[in-house]
Amino acid sequence: MRTYEVRTYGCQMNVHDSERLSGLLEGAGYVRPGEGEQADVVVFNTCAVRENADNRLYGNLGHLKPIKDAHPGMQIAVGGCMAQKDRGEVVRRAPWVDVVFGTHNIGSLPVLLERARSLEEAQVEILESLEVFPSTLPTRRESAYAAWVSISVGCNNTCTFCIVPSLRGKEKDRRPGDILAEIEALVAEGVCEVTLLGQNVNAYGVEFGDRAAFAKLLRACGSIDGLDRVRFTSPHPADFTDDVIAAMAETPNVMPQLHMPLQSGSDRLLKAMRRSYRSEKYLGIIERVRAAMPDAAITTDIIVGFPGETDEDHEATLEVARAARFASAFTFQYSPRPGTPAATYDDQVPPEVVKERYASLAALVDEIAWDENKQLVGRSVELLVAEGEGRKDGATLRLSGRAPDNRLVHFVPGADLPRPGDMVTAQITYAAPHHLVSDLPATGLRRTRSGDAWADRQSADSCAPPSTPGTPGAGAPVLLGLPTLPPA
Repeated sequence: MRTYEVRTYGCQMNVHDSERLSGLLEGAGYVRPGEGEQADVVVFNTCAVRENADNRLYGNLGHLKPIKDAHPGMQIAVGGCMAQKDRGEVVRRAPWVDVVFGTHNIGSLPVLLERARSLEEAQVEILESLEVFPSTLPTRRESAYAAWVSISVGCNNTCTFCIVPSLRGKEKDRRPGDILAEIEALVAEGVCEVTLLGQNVNAYGVEFGDRAAFAKLLRACGSIDGLDRVRFTSPHPADFTDDVIAAMAETPNVMPQLHMPLQSGSDRLLKAMRRSYRSEKYLGIIERVRAAMPDAAITTDIIVGFPGETDEDHEATLEVARAARFASAFTFQYSPRPGTPAATYDDQVPPEVVKERYASLAALVDEIAWDENKQLVGRSVELLVAEGEGRKDGATLRLSGRAPDNRLVHFVPGADLPRPGDMVTAQITYAAPHHLVSDLPATGLRRTRSGDAWADRQSADSCAPPSTPGTPGAGAPVLLGLPTLPPA
């Protein structure tokens, strides 16, 4: 029986696609390798958003070459956005790769692997448009209690720094009934939290002509019995409407959390980026969200060093960050992506200037996040107990969970040990910039169907090593709600 490993880079969309790839491979008879065992098939699900993604991929492929040489029959596959972008370049630079597939045909992976093995030559298959919506494919979810649900793929925007639309294509929306049916099926399996995914999630409905479709979808999620938490990512400020704010505030299981990319606080740069909003509109959305949900946590993405950025532009971004009071921000140093308009601009910012500005923004964001977190000390919050989110939990004897606003909380369990997927109440005793701590024993343990599902998976998954709450179980760490990128 052949074994497989999927390595994922990039955002939640890629994590979700990797769950589909795992489901496809397991449906074709592949299994996960045992601890310390080299997989027969290694799949890279790549991202093309940042410049160092190329170097990281080819470095990893180079590391695998001698391993593959020592393991006859081993196969390597490369998929995702970089495969869509580079096409035959992957095989040219790494001729030991067996399969290259794009963002539109992840369902072809098992067939391509078999064909490469039979023909003993690399198979490159890149489709230009989506044939099968990914959510119709089999899935091997990493979490028993939380799930991604894709509501659309592709993007109709033309941001000058972003290569995603050319790789993922124009926006394609799923029908609301299909989405709700998938969520209901997930809840029946024990899932209590879903995150709705889209490249521009709040533009959902544009394909079938209903601009209110996203707000309606949020409200419909509120009627699903057993669904405790609903999140979504990532909305575009230009498409953010008051009916969505009302749906968030009035639907109890939609969490008080909003991740809304800013990218820059400079109106001049927003125009150069082709971001069809300005800082005043962005801050106005945040003001209305907080008026409707005073405890909402606002998070964002910000690019530092976009071509032509001046000291005044950078200061404008700092001013918006001060006004917005972000709970956290993913800050990125601009990197030119071939195929995007911004990559051809003449006024690229010197790297040393970018690094200096990046450091000042990161320091400000951390300072604000810490101040915001300190406001929560003494407050009691209900936590969804998580798996694999506390790297030091083993040493501190704490567990970890997510608050309704998605803040990460490390807590001391009470006399009864909760399971991932269970709910507890914890009183915050300490705040750090990126997490909260509760050193008082948790109370109000609520054992849930999600916790039961987690326990059932541990007993049923013969490939999984023993796992305890707060430590990683089978597969990758569970990611809830916020976009993450591998360290640079």
